[in-house]
Amino acid sequence: MDHLLPAGVALGAGLLGAFLLRLLLRRLAGHARRTRWSGDDVIVAALRTVAPWAAVAGGVAGAAAALPLTRAVRHSVNQALTVLLIFVATVTAARVVAGLVRTVTTSRSGVAGSATIFVNITRILVLALGFLVMLQTLGVSVAPMLTALGVGGLAVALALQDTLANLFAGIHILASKTVQPGDYIQLSSGEEGYVEDINWRQTTVRELSNNLVVIPNGQLAKSNMTNFMRPEQRLTVLVQVGVSYDSDLDHVEQVTAEVVAEVMTEVGGAVPDHEPAIRFHTFGDSRIGFTVILGVGEFSDQYRIKHEFIKRLHKRYRAEGIRIPSPARTVALQQGAVVLPRQRAGEDTVALP
Repeated sequence: MDHLLPAGVALGAGLLGAFLLRLLLRRLAGHARRTRWSGDDVIVAALRTVAPWAAVAGGVAGAAAALPLTRAVRHSVNQALTVLLIFVATVTAARVVAGLVRTVTTSRSGVAGSATIFVNITRILVLALGFLVMLQTLGVSVAPMLTALGVGGLAVALALQDTLANLFAGIHILASKTVQPGDYIQLSSGEEGYVEDINWRQTTVRELSNNLVVIPNGQLAKSNMTNFMRPEQRLTVLVQVGVSYDSDLDHVEQVTAEVVAEVMTEVGGAVPDHEPAIRFHTFGDSRIGFTVILGVGEFSDQYRIKHEFIKRLHKRYRAEGIRIPSPARTVALQQGAVVLPRQRAGEDTVALP
């Protein structure tokens, strides 16, 4: 009976310490939520898991030391508590490291979705190290296991060449920052859309139609790819226009520039400070062709901007008397032979001898 009181005090102290630590860490969590850095939230959340368990384990260890246990039983109790603490610390460390990696990835990519490949790799590495430490604590030699894993890993690597190729291709893609979640990409094979996520095996792309396209990382690394978000998110789009030969080109250029300026300032997704650019380039069969360069803030905005620009330009040309001719061909038939002397704007004409 004399040993029960110290054991009970030690166990009660451990439980009280766990309760007080939870209260303290709860207040710290509230303070961490008010800070701008999200990493302290991850750390405090992890401590709320491991600290109370450490206090309870300390109380149990103190109680076991106060009781008249045999050496074998005391060793088993201490070993079990050590394994429990290593397990809790490993899970907590994996959670902390994965959370910090996710925070860093999100802050660098600037999007809500993070690249899960780095999160999964770091979590697996921490859990594997903790598992090896637990085996060593239990008296299990890890050297033969590491040797067997090395030999077995070589066989597995040969059997999983495609999977490993996708894994390392995903790591290379993220490390080189050629593609990150949130980018709009287009592959030479025709797939295009916003990158939703890059995991250990594949990259998920969301098309403008909201369909998801799953692309293996190895295929993505080998494809010719256009990233419309890098090095700059803004881009320019070209619209081809043509006017008749009897048009005043100075007037055409002035009217077109006014329509461009109007679209850039009034249509959402356009670049208000974009300078109108009109470039004449072709004496065509029935028209003088030129290119209008529009500024777009983001890739998917180009369709709405082109739509509004063409509507407003057509309306303004009709109001200004500027004609956009349709192609026409004059055909002359002489003694069964077809002669095509010239092409011009206007109605189709067939001349018979």
